[in-house]
Amino acid sequence: MDKKCTIIISGGLDSSTLIYQLYSEGYKLHAVSFLYGQKHSREIECAKKIVSNLAGIKHTIIDISYLGKELNSALTNSNENIPEGHYQAENMRRTVVPNRNMIMATIAHAIGYSNEIKNIALGIHAGDHFIYPDCRPEFIKEFEKTLRLSNDDEEINVITPFVNISKTEILKIGLELGVPYENTWTCYVGGDLACGKCGSCNERLSSFKECKTQDPLFYAE
Repeated sequence: MDKKCTIIISGGLDSSTLIYQLYSEGYKLHAVSFLYGQKHSREIECAKKIVSNLAGIKHTIIDISYLGKELNSALTNSNENIPEGHYQAENMRRTVVPNRNMIMATIAHAIGYSNEIKNIALGIHAGDHFIYPDCRPEFIKEFEKTLRLSNDDEEINVITPFVNISKTEILKIGLELGVPYENTWTCYVGGDLACGKCGSCNERLSSFKECKTQDPLFYAE
């Protein structure tokens, strides 16, 4: 496979680990981040820090925040509070942003393909499957087919090495790679401190606990 790849980096734990892994494997990377109308930009600032740690990676930030205003989700609706709890809780379905991964991956791939980069990498993982339809293996399989058809190019690949593993397993990989997790942000709320209550915080905290190591972020609770 061609070693050039576009990668979507949010600044969270998963995509930050993925960019370090692909970089260590010798991929020539073009990182793309999105402002999609989310309630804070903490992750974007973290994405900038992560990419700046790795020499030679171009980083493009795309502003589609106007679109987010039209999408019904607790992550983009300023009048709705972020739900608390674990991802298995029914209320966490309010964090679904319709077609978010498909929209972002389509745009990111178009940017990469315009620069002769055929592959795209996404940091989705098994913990996302429960409530996020466009994080499931069947979606990735069909999305890859769609990209190949839309560009008439069978050499396009959607790289998702974490799609069937947990965040804890991803964290183990990242700890071995020396990912600076103090420069990542997972919390949906986006205050000065991570909230420690939203689904994203709960999953992150559980992963650090299972890896028997301390999360370098500070939490409100």
